[in-house]
Amino acid sequence: MIVVVVIVMALLIHGCEVSQTNTSLKNYNADVNALITASDNNGAAMFTDLESGELTSNTSGLETKLNIIANNAREQLQRAQSYSPPSAMSGAQSALVQVMQLREQGISQIAKHIQASANKKTSTDGVYDISVGTSLLFSSDVFYKTFVTPDIAKALNAAGIPIGGSTGAQINAGQIVTDLGWLQSNFIEEKIGAQLSTTAANANNTAPGLHGHQLNYVSVGTTQLSTTGTNTIPASPAPTFTLNVTNGGDYNEYDVGCKVSVEGLSDTGTSTIRETFKGQTTNCSVTLPSPPTPGTYHVTAQILKVPGEKNLANNVMTYAIDFN
Repeated sequence: MIVVVVIVMALLIHGCEVSQTNTSLKNYNADVNALITASDNNGAAMFTDLESGELTSNTSGLETKLNIIANNAREQLQRAQSYSPPSAMSGAQSALVQVMQLREQGISQIAKHIQASANKKTSTDGVYDISVGTSLLFSSDVFYKTFVTPDIAKALNAAGIPIGGSTGAQINAGQIVTDLGWLQSNFIEEKIGAQLSTTAANANNTAPGLHGHQLNYVSVGTTQLSTTGTNTIPASPAPTFTLNVTNGGDYNEYDVGCKVSVEGLSDTGTSTIRETFKGQTTNCSVTLPSPPTPGTYHVTAQILKVPGEKNLANNVMTYAIDFN
């Protein structure tokens, strides 16, 4: 009788240990699942911010957002480091920490170099450095799917825990880089709206053929300005002039300058068209820096010369405008 009791007790103890181990395995997998979901969402927010158009319009604001996301990545790394997995998951845990280290490093790298990407003189290097950051993020995806998820699946299978379906353990198959274009500098440059450095942007300026633009007309709001009479437009708020421009050359042109100046006043507004395409028409919006003093003035709108351009006669239009 005593032997039977001992055997029953041993079976009960073993059953409890197995149940406890299985619970630990499931809990660890759930922790990893939640962490990777949070990390992927953090990365998605970063890519959304990078594509927001704030690079040149609100660089410091964009940098602040990216620094917050980088801090989230650091906290997620610390969260991963704090896990105490069951022994069967030790390999997965070691790999998970490396995944989160790569993600923290990648996002921090991107946040660190966003300012350089906004400056035309340093944008080429800045965009390249961002591509280094996105490459680290992609490496984290590869590492996660090569080492973490297989080790988790192996441990669950060994314990007889079902995977998938409506009742089985769910292994997170997400990734932080969902578009591999983010590994390429030219894709990054386009997505974030970085301006190429002058040397790179005008690499075609020694190519033979026709270069340059034609200014077709200028509008303020819905009003197309007339060159033959006096145009009346409100002085406040500071008006925005829309220059309609055609690239009449044989090449795409980059960093095309636009300028509007008010004769007799210090009100001069400038803007840049990132790229114009040969044979195509586009608009350039130029806002005066402040509301002009009411009165009638000559206002000159101009498309600035690009390298290789010979004919500048059709780059300029002058209007008589009564600001009231």
